[in-house]
Amino acid sequence: MSRDTGDNLDRNQSGNLPMASVMGAYLSRRSVMRGSLGAAIAMIAGTGLTGCFDGGGSHQDDPVTEPPVTEPEVPKLALGFQSIPGSRTDACVVAAGYSAYVLAPWGTPINSNGNPWKADGSNTSTDQANAMGMHHDGMHFFPINGSSEDGLLAINFEYIDTAALHPAGPTTDVKGKRPAEEVRKEINAHGAGVVRLQKVDGRWQVVDNDPLNRRFTTASRMDITGPLRGTDHVKTKYSPDGTHCRGTNNNCGNGYTPWGTYLTCEENWPGIFVNKGTCPEDQRRIGVSTSSGQYKWETAAGDNSEVADEFARFDVTVKGASATDDYRNEASTYGYIVEIDPYDSGTLATKRTALGRFRHEGCAPGLPVAGKPLVWYMGDDSNNEYLYKWVSTAVWDAADANPANRLATGAKYLDRGRLYVARFNADGTGVWLLLDVATTTTAGSTLGALYGDLPGIILNTRGAADAVGATPMDRPEWTTVNPLNGDVYLTLTNNSARSPGKVDAANPRGPNRHGHIIRWHDSDDQLSFTWDIFVFGANAAGTADINRSGLTELNQFASPDGMSFDSRGVLWFETDNGESTVTDYTNDQLLAVIPTNLVDASGKQVPVNAQNQVDLRRFFVGPNGCEVTGITFTPDNKTLFINVQHPGNWPYTDRATEATPAGTTLRPRAATVVIQRIDGGEIGTV
Repeated sequence: MSRDTGDNLDRNQSGNLPMASVMGAYLSRRSVMRGSLGAAIAMIAGTGLTGCFDGGGSHQDDPVTEPPVTEPEVPKLALGFQSIPGSRTDACVVAAGYSAYVLAPWGTPINSNGNPWKADGSNTSTDQANAMGMHHDGMHFFPINGSSEDGLLAINFEYIDTAALHPAGPTTDVKGKRPAEEVRKEINAHGAGVVRLQKVDGRWQVVDNDPLNRRFTTASRMDITGPLRGTDHVKTKYSPDGTHCRGTNNNCGNGYTPWGTYLTCEENWPGIFVNKGTCPEDQRRIGVSTSSGQYKWETAAGDNSEVADEFARFDVTVKGASATDDYRNEASTYGYIVEIDPYDSGTLATKRTALGRFRHEGCAPGLPVAGKPLVWYMGDDSNNEYLYKWVSTAVWDAADANPANRLATGAKYLDRGRLYVARFNADGTGVWLLLDVATTTTAGSTLGALYGDLPGIILNTRGAADAVGATPMDRPEWTTVNPLNGDVYLTLTNNSARSPGKVDAANPRGPNRHGHIIRWHDSDDQLSFTWDIFVFGANAAGTADINRSGLTELNQFASPDGMSFDSRGVLWFETDNGESTVTDYTNDQLLAVIPTNLVDASGKQVPVNAQNQVDLRRFFVGPNGCEVTGITFTPDNKTLFINVQHPGNWPYTDRATEATPAGTTLRPRAATVVIQRIDGGEIGTV
């Protein structure tokens, strides 16, 4: 999530015991291992966290039986680069032995309907609808026929810079109205896209005019499925039967499915709406404005060129006799996980309402196991919000990995199931609280009594989580799952709103300006988990209370954000720094670590601590002013794609590492950066 558009207001008035309080109690009852508070929880290497705490689960301290000596020894995975120093330049820096090139920056046409990007900002709204959007974010690579040199990049475009979009900057007339053409251009710069990429002579390039290239903007028609489909909550003048809606917005983190579809997450979408009347609870709790929309799109309503209330819909004030006479429910069609089939351009994007309605950041799948339900983990990226989990009713059938109809398969696993929210306990255990009509609230009522039915609960996901006593977290962002053992990781980017008196076990610093990464391992029944904190962000010179993981200059970081495991078990995480003691040293960055290599003398897996610093390494640093975000790999792990969002004065050429000359001012463009090893080997490892 961009620091420029983040929702940092604390809208959680539930009074639920915050994670920082839980963490404080947790740490106070643990002994400090190996000189690090973060190492207070041990985990057996390769088996996850389950059973490694004295507060829950069965103990598993017996040594693991070694395989017969006749078995071939598998070489231990190891990082194959040295940590690089920080950088403060208008250029990217990458570890020695790697190249970094710019690919598909904002405004790159994806078909012949879009003109090439113009540095003077004079491209039209039509150009923008047929080109890469602004501020690249989450993404995933989908191979064509399993290839690592030909595939589809599904990618998010999180937000816009109005000053960059328009030649003279955004305009508003004397009556406070925005021009229709400017608004359309802004709408078309948001959303997501699919572009075909091919590797030609060692360099990746966009395949122009490929039939699978397409954009999804804030104006695109989309399906609504799941509990809210057809209900009164989502009926509008545009879709009186409540089955369709228009657009997706502020798409930040992402996920994917085992059947080959893309999941894009709607995060800071409430800002585009305004309700000048009385906000219902769900709008108030999620942050819909009562004065004006963030970009004032609603003010273009009534323009002679307006088509089908394309601008009026952003004003969700009650105006008509019923919901089908106005757009009071337009905001209720946003805030979901949106499924896209990248391989079929004839399908609509689909809003999977069963996975909850909030400011979605990431949606990482658990490891699929035949005969068991599928699981996804999701953060709600605002101060003191929650961690959620979706568990499908249907159990995984491996034959569904290659279905004839991917979105029908999505309906099977993503429209019916159970939505949970997490509560973290101070003893290193946790429980998943079911959000359903019969669930008892902390006040002794039920969610059904509060919200009527499941659609009402989904519409008010945040309120339901408040009511059942979930743990408020330090801005939960991206999730990812270790392919080697199923452990789940979550970035908690920061929380300046947390006071010292509101700390808990999982969020132990208040205010938390540096952020941290938490991990857990679910029980077999998916109802409970065991957890620890994997690493605390900090500046290297910070006090012991701040630098709890003993970070050094070569791996200090703040505000962990984007994050993913590759298929080998290397954890990669990116930063969206906002803490001055770190930003004074380095721009935003990408770091790598192999969690299963961090073990103590007994072979138990431990968090990052003062003794294992060499194993957490800085691999990449972005240019001045940027956020490093979005991450995906080709199947052979020989190409890494990451995104550079909101750079200050970059890129100068298609070589990402070439600095913009002093005195040269560019119109900056967010872009994907393609990283490859010069010798053609796998990224990051020996």
